[in-house]
Amino acid sequence: MSEEPVVSPSQYAHWRETRLGRVTERVEMQLVFELAGSLAGKRVLDVGTGDGSYALEAAGRGADVTGLDSDPAMLGAARARARAGGASLALQEGRAEALPFADVSFDVVLAITVLCFVPDPLAAVKEAARVLVPGGKLVVGELARFSVWAARRRVRAWLGAQTWRHAHFWSRRELVRLAESAGLEAEVVRGAVHFPPLGLVAQALAPIDAQLSRWRAHGAAFLALRARKATVPS
Repeated sequence: MSEEPVVSPSQYAHWRETRLGRVTERVEMQLVFELAGSLAGKRVLDVGTGDGSYALEAAGRGADVTGLDSDPAMLGAARARARAGGASLALQEGRAEALPFADVSFDVVLAITVLCFVPDPLAAVKEAARVLVPGGKLVVGELARFSVWAARRRVRAWLGAQTWRHAHFWSRRELVRLAESAGLEAEVVRGAVHFPPLGLVAQALAPIDAQLSRWRAHGAAFLALRARKATVPS
C-alpha cells in the first residue's frame, strides 16, 4: 500500500457495520475466491492485507496464509481479529513494490484494492510474479473506473477526501495490460458490485450480482483479474 495509510482500522470496522459495507464486501469476496479456486494446502500471500479480511477467509479455506501491509496499525488489527477467531496468520510489515520474500514462495497471491493506492503498480505486480511458483495465480481486486461508485469517489476527492485524492481507478483493459507487462498470462477479468452505493438497493440486488458478473454487465464498481505465471520460462 502507499507509504501513508489511506484508511484506518476503525474505518474498515465501521464500514462492515453498515448494511452497504456488509453486502459489498460479501459480493467482492465471493468473486475473488471464485477466481482463486481451491486454496486447501496452498501457500497464499495477501498483499495489502489491511485488517485481514481476505487473509482470514483464505485461512478458513485451508490455506497457509501470510498477510503483508505497510501500516503497523492495520497489522495489529489483523492480528487481533485472527486471535479472536482462532485463526493462524503470519503477518509481516512491508511494501507491495518490494516484497520481503524469496522467489517462488507462494502458490497464490491476492492483492485486493491495493494497486489503486500504490505509487508504482507495475513494480508491485512484478514482485507478485517473482514470488509466485510456476503455474501460480495472482488475483487482483480493484476499483473500477466506469461506475457510479467511481464517480462518487471522484466528487469526494474534489471535496477534499484524502482517501480518494490520489487513487487510481482501473479499466479491464488496463488490468490485463498490467499483468501482461509483468510477464503473467491474464486469464480472466470479471466485475462485481453492479448496484449503486445504497444499502437497501445493494441488499436487494446482491443475489443477482454473480449472474451480472458472468454476463460481463457494464457498470461494475469492482474488477477482479486472475493471472497465471508460466510453468516454463518464456
